[in-house]
Amino acid sequence: MNKTVLIIITLGLIVVIGIIFSSGQGSGSAQNVEIRDGIQYVTINAKGGYFPKVSTAKAGIPTKLIVKTDGTFDCSAALSVRSAGFQEILPQTGETEIDLGIPKAGEPLEGICGMGMYSFLVNF
Repeated sequence: MNKTVLIIITLGLIVVIGIIFSSGQGSGSAQNVEIRDGIQYVTINAKGGYFPKVSTAKAGIPTKLIVKTDGTFDCSAALSVRSAGFQEILPQTGETEIDLGIPKAGEPLEGICGMGMYSFLVNF
């Protein structure tokens, strides 16, 4: 009986840890893309990396990337989005808007930190 209880507790802990690590860091399933007044906004959070790491957005419409920081002091504050010609140090707390123009289908957008440790991808 003791061994069975230990196995159940271990499995429960694995499930809880999996839920904790997957919440807020999803692939394309996160609700971080919205269209307002004909403009698509893709929101990425920058702190200890970029979240979500992978997003899916529509091609062929004007798009802006919103990067939010909140007490960000790590290298994710040094953002480079080469395809948009963007390379800046983000404010420690705030929002930075990057105009992406009208993205084409099949041309993903990659953002990467200054040290190359953290990245995100937006698929169009």
